[in-house]
Amino acid sequence: MLSIGLVWLRWKKGKHSYVVNSLVAVKRYQFLIRQLVSRDFKSKYKRSVLGVFWSFLNPLLTMAVQYIVFSNLFRFDVPHYQAYLIIGIVFFNFFSESTGMALGSIIGNAGLITKVYVPKYIYPLTRVLSSLINLVISLIPLLLVTIFSGIFPTKAYLLVPFVLACLAVFCLGIGMLLAAAMVFFRDIQFLWGVLSMIWMYLTPIFYPASILPENVAWVLNLNPLYYFITFARTCFIEGISPEPIVYVQCALMALGTLLVGALVFRRTQDRFVLYL
Repeated sequence: MLSIGLVWLRWKKGKHSYVVNSLVAVKRYQFLIRQLVSRDFKSKYKRSVLGVFWSFLNPLLTMAVQYIVFSNLFRFDVPHYQAYLIIGIVFFNFFSESTGMALGSIIGNAGLITKVYVPKYIYPLTRVLSSLINLVISLIPLLLVTIFSGIFPTKAYLLVPFVLACLAVFCLGIGMLLAAAMVFFRDIQFLWGVLSMIWMYLTPIFYPASILPENVAWVLNLNPLYYFITFARTCFIEGISPEPIVYVQCALMALGTLLVGALVFRRTQDRFVLYL
């Protein structure tokens, strides 16, 4: 709140900060943003028979396969395991898809960037927003699975938009960082594929965090996705609000990542045209 107040005071004095200028640009180019989001969303399902229905079907199929494998072979003792599993899948899928799409957002729009002036951060932003549409659609099968598991909606569901916003902001920060790096180092796309796979296995998506040995458990404290997914599971499965500290942790990790990503992006964006 203090930082927001300082930004507002600077704006009143005519000293427009990068934050204010970014928000003004988003409003000014909102038509273009809508067009880019629509293009990215439609291109994903271009010439697909099922189309948007894949956003609904994909988490269910992934959950079914992993449920059969892990519930029978490893037999994790997790209450409401179907709901536990699909929450992790939906959240990680959004992270993986949005960052992967944002990674190529500058390279993929090279023709537009070199011909028309548009604030460059709009390109990774539109990729994350496009993935956010898929995430919202994926919440439908998530809700169906939780009800099928014997869990019925509670007031805690009203808290879910908070963690979704935190996750989206976090993904935008990672996406801006990757998009900037991709311009200068094209190998990033291959490295990120490996790193995101490692990240998936280090996140308790299909296994309980309690099975990790003590010498590895510390990794969870450094994993933002663990906090986002745990927040969602607390709301959906337990039907209660997470501890206040979890709200702070989620917000700080999201805003901190966005700050780092935005700073790197801002410092390198003027050189993008030299490498496109």
